[in-house]
Amino acid sequence: MFRTRFAPSPTGYMHIGNLRTALYAYLIAKKADGKFILRIEDTDQNRNVPEAVAAIYRGLELAGISYDEGPDKDGGFGPYVQSQRLPIYKTYAQKLLASGRAYYCFCGKEDKPALEASNERVEGYRDPCRDLSSKEVEARFAEGLVPVVRQRIPLEGVSSFDDHVYGHISIENRQLDDQVLLKSDGFPTYNFANVVDDHLMEVSHVIRGQEYLSSTPKYNLLYEAFGWEHPDYIHLPHIIREDGAKMSKRKGDPSFEDLVRMGFLPQAIVNYVALLGWNPGDEREFFMMEDLIDAFDMDRINKANAAFSIDKLRWLNGEHIRSLSPEAFHRIALHFYPKGLKGFDLAKISQLIQVRTETLTDIPQLVGFLAALPEYSEELFENQKSKSTLESSRVVLEAVLPLLEALEAWSNEGLFEVLKAFAQERGFKVGTVMWPIRTALSGKETSPGGATELAALLGKEESLRRIKLGLSKLG
Repeated sequence: MFRTRFAPSPTGYMHIGNLRTALYAYLIAKKADGKFILRIEDTDQNRNVPEAVAAIYRGLELAGISYDEGPDKDGGFGPYVQSQRLPIYKTYAQKLLASGRAYYCFCGKEDKPALEASNERVEGYRDPCRDLSSKEVEARFAEGLVPVVRQRIPLEGVSSFDDHVYGHISIENRQLDDQVLLKSDGFPTYNFANVVDDHLMEVSHVIRGQEYLSSTPKYNLLYEAFGWEHPDYIHLPHIIREDGAKMSKRKGDPSFEDLVRMGFLPQAIVNYVALLGWNPGDEREFFMMEDLIDAFDMDRINKANAAFSIDKLRWLNGEHIRSLSPEAFHRIALHFYPKGLKGFDLAKISQLIQVRTETLTDIPQLVGFLAALPEYSEELFENQKSKSTLESSRVVLEAVLPLLEALEAWSNEGLFEVLKAFAQERGFKVGTVMWPIRTALSGKETSPGGATELAALLGKEESLRRIKLGLSKLG
């Protein structure tokens, strides 16, 4: 059975890279009728943020990604929170120590060479504690020193593995450092815990960022040391900004929840994130979750970095908004309407703006003119497409005003018939008649409805008042 996992550290918000990792792991499992696991990797106690765990659950729920096993869904492989698994890691660290594949290191930070302290790799360097005799180890314990446990990397040989995205990878063992497996406080490092947990939880496919490619040979040496088979690997390319820089919250790049607050539908964000590094092999770009499960193929993940475009997301979000039923869109839009729309037919407004909405936060600007006519210049009455000029607009408004004042049946259909007949009688194009009326009613270059739709929404009294204001601007 395919078993994949999403194993975030609770150190902050769910960024776009986290979301894509979770999504791909979910899609790979669901496509194969497998299991998707949530595991909380909280072993770095100094970086854990208490509210971040809630953000993980909230983010998955928003995205429509449901896990089969997790901290609150025990599938028989728990606990699913690493800080609750410390005795397990200690047991397996002892096995490595007994087999000679790990060793105690008593060095303090001040004992390390400057190059190691600056995270630069020194080829061939090995920790001096690697060659301590058993008596020397006992002596250091007797001094009260508390060690870490380090992996003993072979001095010779090559470690190789195959990745679904990046192909065959080979690294000489002498290039690998003796990484820490168990810290002095008894907590494992990610590098150790992820191997133990993935094996014990029977994870078949590991999906993670390509920054872990260089560490995977060390993980495989651990699998080999225990006599375990390693899982299949799918390393994902970076998601970058359009300028080529790495995405970062510090640089103002939005998280998943930030994008939702900015008016993007969760399903549209998920759709877009799926396309950051993967394509279905055809021209399709619009996907709901069920479509993604059906179409997803891990062999179509691209190794090239994927650029995040907010403009492309806006376009795709608009497509998702237009795919909603009128009732569903209206329920969502109600949360974004300004207070001044009391007394308006909000359902009708929703019908008008749905096709013109790209993000939900566009809604207040789209409909705000209904509550209060904005300040505008008479230049708005000029429009080349409708052949409207300041003079033709003045003529039209002066002529239609008494017609509208005399009209008793004030409706979109009734208004349209009256104005259409007026245009034919006076030899005007319909657009030449409608443009100045719509401009006077909205005070905007664009609006979510035509002249008669807006007049029907505003009502007779307010429509006539705004037309008279428009006439005053035209002298």
